[in-house]
Amino acid sequence: MNQTLDAFAENRGRLWSIAYRMLGSRADADDAVQEAWLRWHGAHREEIRSPQAWLVTATTRICIDRLRTLRAEREHYTGPWLPEPLVEESGASPTPDQAAELASDLSVAFLAVLERLAPEERAAFLLHEMFDSGYDDIAQILGKSEAACRQIVSRATRRVRADRPRVQVPDEAKRKLLAAFKSAIEAQDQAALFKLLAPDSAWTSDGGGKARAMRRVLRGAHKVSRFGANIFRKYIGHMTFKNVVVNGEPGHAAFYKDNLLSVTTIRTDGERILDVFTVMNPDKLKDVKISL
Repeated sequence: MNQTLDAFAENRGRLWSIAYRMLGSRADADDAVQEAWLRWHGAHREEIRSPQAWLVTATTRICIDRLRTLRAEREHYTGPWLPEPLVEESGASPTPDQAAELASDLSVAFLAVLERLAPEERAAFLLHEMFDSGYDDIAQILGKSEAACRQIVSRATRRVRADRPRVQVPDEAKRKLLAAFKSAIEAQDQAALFKLLAPDSAWTSDGGGKARAMRRVLRGAHKVSRFGANIFRKYIGHMTFKNVVVNGEPGHAAFYKDNLLSVTTIRTDGERILDVFTVMNPDKLKDVKISL
């Protein structure tokens, strides 16, 4: 029994990382890993040569099935959908499990792009690009030929890079832009906001129909700056912003009095803000463990 627990415990961080990137939800990732544990517990382990390969295969297949259901549900989601954010105190040292989770790209921007991929595309891309799985392993997991998996990964990679070109931006540059962004919002200064934004910038707000948020993605610096200058108008004077880490990147949390109102992060080229992502859905913020 101890060997069973040890083999699962050694791989749990990797399994959770796969599940969260596949599903974009902490609760769904927890459920997928729990289901993998139940299957592992009931498996004929004497026939299993590689516990890690077995567990990754089981978890990925569970996530593919779950994602197919979730995609149908998200078609009826109110407004834009963003992943449930993983929020930590700014400056906090990550635990070993958290470090494993953040070892590769986990940003809200990246996960939002992954949402546009079909379930098997998403799995193949993540396994190859994020977790260094070979095409032979991916073929076994998906039940397809290696040639087919190469095509799937190639197609997914082109789509991801077209939607989100790779730009390495230091966290300090992101923090600087976020600080200016927050100051402009607090001052309700549309002109200052406009100067921070790329001409084709966008703002995505996820309220899920349970918080006052835009029902569509807002595009263009003029519209985004006007919206940003007014979004918290009725809360100004009672608002507090706190620097946090959102999915491994600089972000900020907005509190109205003592209540967490939203979590925001950005995508930037280092000079201008390209995208603003704000999660306001209270269901996605209920597990955020930060306070003023």
